[in-house]
Amino acid sequence: MRTTATVLVYSDDASKREQVRLAAGRRPAADVPEVRYLECATLPAVLRTLKEHRVDVCVLDGETAPAGGMGVCRQLKDEVFRCPPVLLLIGRPQDAWLATWSRADAAVTHPVDPVALAGALAGLLRQRQSVDATGAGAPG
Repeated sequence: MRTTATVLVYSDDASKREQVRLAAGRRPAADVPEVRYLECATLPAVLRTLKEHRVDVCVLDGETAPAGGMGVCRQLKDEVFRCPPVLLLIGRPQDAWLATWSRADAAVTHPVDPVALAGALAGLLRQRQSVDATGAGAPG
């Protein structure tokens, strides 16, 4: 197991990025690596970060403007080779169908519930670890 995992957090609102960091903490579960966060406020920054860094999980804010997290998620799934798992922050439970449309791997609602967010993030980190262990998802 690697000693750290990298999580990209995308939101145009710095306080929402901070909420994600504080809610998930440095280690969202005992069986996953410590997390290092990379923050992005714009779509170009997300795309650049994904090219320049090995990102294990993306957390995207569905309420971000002008490029909302749902559309960004769908774009990443279409355009990024071996796209990391995506956790989508949605405005309300009724938006879960939009998270499915965007091809997000998991979704949690605003306001951020630390237990739900940490659990979803840990699950995606475990998923990424198992893919990496088989070699199927290692960056090329």
